[in-house]
Amino acid sequence: MKLSSRVIILAIISFILLISYKILEPNIIDTNSGSKNAEKGQIIERIKIKGDDSATLQGKLSGKTLRDAVIAEITAKYLLNYSYPLSESPWKVAESIATDRQLHPTHCNELGPILDAMTKISIETADVNRAGTQLKMTFTLPDGQRLIFKPKWYPREEVLSNGPYEGWDRHNGELVTFHIGRLLELNRTPLVIGRKINLQTEILPHATSRLKKTFFTKGNNTCFYGMCYYCKGESTGVCGEGDILEGVVILWLPTTYKLSKHNHPWRRTYRSYKARWETDNKYCDQVRNVEMYSSGPRLLDLIDITVLDYLTGNADRHHYETNGAQADSPVVILDNGKSFGNPYKDEESILAPLYQCCRIRFRTWQRLLILQDGVLSEVLREVLNQDPIRPVLSESHYVALDRRLRGILAQIQECIDHEGLDTVLVKGDHIS
Repeated sequence: MKLSSRVIILAIISFILLISYKILEPNIIDTNSGSKNAEKGQIIERIKIKGDDSATLQGKLSGKTLRDAVIAEITAKYLLNYSYPLSESPWKVAESIATDRQLHPTHCNELGPILDAMTKISIETADVNRAGTQLKMTFTLPDGQRLIFKPKWYPREEVLSNGPYEGWDRHNGELVTFHIGRLLELNRTPLVIGRKINLQTEILPHATSRLKKTFFTKGNNTCFYGMCYYCKGESTGVCGEGDILEGVVILWLPTTYKLSKHNHPWRRTYRSYKARWETDNKYCDQVRNVEMYSSGPRLLDLIDITVLDYLTGNADRHHYETNGAQADSPVVILDNGKSFGNPYKDEESILAPLYQCCRIRFRTWQRLLILQDGVLSEVLREVLNQDPIRPVLSESHYVALDRRLRGILAQIQECIDHEGLDTVLVKGDHIS
């Protein structure tokens, strides 16, 4: 079959998948909410009922009205209801909705009030957090629940252009990665929400002695430098605006989670010399000779994270953690702060697991198709506008997300051209 014919067929398949998504979930648009939404619902129903030929279907799918309907549907599904009532403690609910493979379901009304509690509840104890290399604090709440606080270092518009993993963690990167993980239906990123804290009234009166002694003032601003690998005193401290410091709070993992740490097969050397995967395009063959990657879900989990990391620009995935130590234990998506550093640079090396292995879950591909054509940025913008630290991203980063999504789909298409649809798109959870 000629390449042009295959491209046309795959484009039609993509469009059909988009419509299939709506057919399977016909109640997402509220046709009683107004004439505009009613019109969108009627358009989708007409396409579903008439059984158009592929040319007609492609023409309808390229229309702006249907695109707007897709955005409206997906936005309605992923906006949070912060006032949804809970029957018990938000932390107990967070434990109850988590499974061994997901930290929350795809559509979960309880997510809103859990996140809302994280940004409003009082802090009983504030302490240093030595885990990892970056500055952060641990908050203990009155009922014993713990949160991680990552502070703001950079203005939204600042561009970090000296390398793919330079600089301090971006607090908003943790937040955006969580929500993109929701849109991709990965659901394995810890719960995150923005929070502004008063260092003088909310932290210092409740700080441990070892945290308190790292506080200092700089001009009219309250600052601290904490304890971590890169925390070297006041020269590495972070300051609030006056007493107010913006950041994000991250919910501690469920007590049932037992993390096991692994070296990432595609980790960088962080030296002047390159890792083998950077010079050997058949490196995936070597990876798949390792038992945990030869079959089962592990390699597919890593490729899902590759997609997420490429979208966000996170090139710092040197380790990863699983919930359990077995070969089929799911990967938990932690430490996403080295994202959104440079919206003008697409770090192609992040995609190495995808373009070297040419495998991806069918459902991940489906989600990417649904989110193309600017749907990802439009929906994400609406979701992030609910957050207490909005605006969360600069406009240039929204542009970058849509551009990178096109790049991922192009790479998957290239794999399909070379290896075939049935080989590249894995319909289950296991590579065989």
